[in-house]
Amino acid sequence: MQNSDEVLSKVPEVTLGFWIIKILATTLGETGGDLVTMGWLHADQNAQNGGYLIGTAIFFAVFVAAVIVQISMRRFNAWIYWLAIVASTTVGTAMADLFDRSLGVGYTGGSSILLACVLCSLAAWYLALGSVNVQTVATPKVEAFYWMTITFSQTLGTALGDWVADAGLGYEGGALVFGAGLAVLVAAYYWTNISHVVLFWAAFILTRPLGATVGDFLDKPVSQGGLHLSRPFASAVLAACILACLLLLPQRAGRHPAATASST
Repeated sequence: MQNSDEVLSKVPEVTLGFWIIKILATTLGETGGDLVTMGWLHADQNAQNGGYLIGTAIFFAVFVAAVIVQISMRRFNAWIYWLAIVASTTVGTAMADLFDRSLGVGYTGGSSILLACVLCSLAAWYLALGSVNVQTVATPKVEAFYWMTITFSQTLGTALGDWVADAGLGYEGGALVFGAGLAVLVAAYYWTNISHVVLFWAAFILTRPLGATVGDFLDKPVSQGGLHLSRPFASAVLAACILACLLLLPQRAGRHPAATASST
């Protein structure tokens, strides 16, 4: 039974199951985004053909629709929430490629701009509401900041994944780097006094480049260090895994004390 001093969040409780689904969703975002922009619109063959821009517009429309439904829900709904997360990862994939390749700012420039966007989003959220703790996401105003930050973080993660992989580490090396980074954050969570809110957002961002490098490893040509799996097949398998996790893993709304909902 819910404690009268607690408020239910509109986002899931942060558990191991949450992170498993998040990594699967970010990997699906990479393969699904590339399926449209590269497989169907051939933007990988000509970055100036409008494919990345069209893909970004398509995914952004889906993302906005999903977020509108998510915000309109009166309580946490796992299916709607994770649909919005997957939509944010696909739009992040297309948008990062648009920044890095079509607009010509490169991985360094794109990652720097997107990092600034994430930090500004978090700062605006904190200044407006006094907290960036995801367990306080229970009202439309807080949700608006949450999903804005999510979008920037997903896009930043894609750019970071591509940057590290193309810097010489390859997709496997990139996955190991980001996996190691997540392991460090886990250690910091259990054995340091670093703010759990800070660690959450750091982990949330790092799971995206991990998914990006794994997704690229699955569908990129063997000559580029990938397995050259069919993008539709890889995307379908990842989607099936997410559906299975939603059915098998507990998905509960996060809770926070009503009296301290603004704490960081």
